[in-house]
Amino acid sequence: MILYLSSIIRYSLVMIWSGVCGFIAFIGAICDPSGSLFFFASRVWGTISILICNVKINVIGLEKLDPNKQYVFVSNHASMIDILAVLHVFPKLRLVFKKELSYIPIFGWALYLGEHIFVDRKNPQRAMKSLDLAASKIRSGGNFLLFAEGTRTRDGNLLPFKRGAFSLAVKAGVPVVPLIINGTFTIIQKGSIIIRPQEINLIVDDPIQTEKINSRDEEIGLMNKVREIMETRYIPQQIPKGA
Repeated sequence: MILYLSSIIRYSLVMIWSGVCGFIAFIGAICDPSGSLFFFASRVWGTISILICNVKINVIGLEKLDPNKQYVFVSNHASMIDILAVLHVFPKLRLVFKKELSYIPIFGWALYLGEHIFVDRKNPQRAMKSLDLAASKIRSGGNFLLFAEGTRTRDGNLLPFKRGAFSLAVKAGVPVVPLIINGTFTIIQKGSIIIRPQEINLIVDDPIQTEKINSRDEEIGLMNKVREIMETRYIPQQIPKGA
């Protein structure tokens, strides 16, 4: 009962805070061409939401990154907490979202008008144009995150990977950085409001160069290599009893 009541409070506060930050980001997307206000809203959204959920983040391997270089980050996806954690750790990170999120009032509009990129997964041609746009933003100095599986896991295990993140890295000519997030699956599951506070680990692996990749088969080889790395570091989790 205590867990259920505390979860309702935490979840409600996160939703309210998301609305506030979504409104700030929406204003920033319209009025601030530099993107500073938009990125500020994104980071405080992640940071305060993580605090509300009482989640502690242990970051491992951040020293492997050069702050003056651009990357495509590729992560597993087990919970909504993943996005909050990544935006907390990487202040100006752009994300590639599925198109359906753009329909959410204020929050989705802010994402659509702001610095992130939407992909229409039902239309391959539009999806390719979205990746081309993301690649141009990377060449202009941006960093992007894509979830390799394309959706959240429902059983705590890694799902099959999609090729989009690796195609983007090759298009932009920048390294791929595997991100492994452990511990978020048991905090909150897809379709649930029960929040179980705990520590999580965000592991930054070594950047993988992409300059010499020139074919679809080589992109698939890169994808398989990243999956192998993530499989050695990811800790599968089970749905908590009573979830």
